[in-house]
Amino acid sequence: MRWSMGLLAVLLTVGGTPARADMARRRNEVVEVVQKVSPAVVFIGTEQEVESPFRGRRSVMEEFFGAPPQAQRTQGLGSGVLVDPSGIIITNDHVIRGASAIHVVLADGRELEAEVVGSDANNDVAVLKVKSKEPLPAAKLGTSADLMIGETVVAIGSPFGLSKTVTSGVVSATGRTFKADGRTYNDFIQTDAAINPGNSGGPLLNVDGDVIGINTAIFASAQGIGFAIPADKVRRIMDELTRFGKVRPAWVGLEVQGLSPRLARQLGWDRTYGVVATEVEPGSPAEQAGVRRGDVLAEMGGSRISDAEDYITRARGYPARAAFPLVVFREGAQRTLQVTPTEFPPQLVEALGWNRLGLRVKPVRGAMAVQAVRPGSAADDVGLEPGDLIVRVNNQPVAEPASFQEALLTARGTRSVLLLVRRGRYGYHVTLPF
Repeated sequence: MRWSMGLLAVLLTVGGTPARADMARRRNEVVEVVQKVSPAVVFIGTEQEVESPFRGRRSVMEEFFGAPPQAQRTQGLGSGVLVDPSGIIITNDHVIRGASAIHVVLADGRELEAEVVGSDANNDVAVLKVKSKEPLPAAKLGTSADLMIGETVVAIGSPFGLSKTVTSGVVSATGRTFKADGRTYNDFIQTDAAINPGNSGGPLLNVDGDVIGINTAIFASAQGIGFAIPADKVRRIMDELTRFGKVRPAWVGLEVQGLSPRLARQLGWDRTYGVVATEVEPGSPAEQAGVRRGDVLAEMGGSRISDAEDYITRARGYPARAAFPLVVFREGAQRTLQVTPTEFPPQLVEALGWNRLGLRVKPVRGAMAVQAVRPGSAADDVGLEPGDLIVRVNNQPVAEPASFQEALLTARGTRSVLLLVRRGRYGYHVTLPF
């Protein structure tokens, strides 16, 4: 009887008040964040059809039995987060890029088909939509403007297909820029919370459970370093994708160049960062904000501008009508200007091809035919002639003026463009400085 009473006491300790009290003692801010936000984190599975490396050959089964060739499929996986009860999900562009089908698994186990509302490769953000008869759990999209270096953050996702994996760490840095997949990515949150390919697209959270970033694993060579797209940037991109299905090219109207030590001294600038404004287009948003030729551009959107490429890629991250603060140095003093980009003027789009490439084109048979080549231009230097057909610009098909102009707008800020040109029966690639 004494042994039975002892066993009963142990059972009460495990299952009763003392055990609950111990759990309450161990409950911390990370546990609370996970319990609060996990219902809004989703698993994303994708299917993609790929061409067989043996395309054109027939297998033994096909030869003997006449079986039709089977399309090869690859599967991808990642994470996402519901940010609206109506079924709006934010994830990474690279998670769903090229997918022929997208499946979303909710926290309660339901699997739903998702449609792409919009996606932007330059910022690695995609917006999906799932349909549900009842409101879905959603996380709050917070702000990244007040992030503090060293504050605790939590990353939730589905790395390698494992459901609801949690890592925690701190904010290591903000405003990070790096290159991956041939692109320059800028203005990222850096954290030591582990971010793996499977939890790309999942939320990075502060201790209040607010989404302060979207995790991304595009920097594959990072060891012990994770990156997330800041929430304020995500909100701008999400609004563009939701309203227009894409990020509209925006125009600031500035040409800049890097600062050599000698030029910086001449301008009275004693810092190792920043760029100088070399051209301010009349009537542009930059001119209206008060930017002048010769100004040193020191900070943009709250973080330092490292060089000309950094400025260009960051400026492209602001869609039309999304204002940003620009800190300029002029005559020994710094001042903060508010710049509001606008849609790129159509008349300037038409001038891009002529002024930068030396080409005037018109649509012909699913391509853009060269009408005129400006003497002494980049196009003239490589031997392009009237009648040549431009089929692709930077690997993007250009079958009509709108797609040609959009390709040129996307190429703004790059050093060169790649054209696929067809002359007669032959096609060849040429690279022109831009």
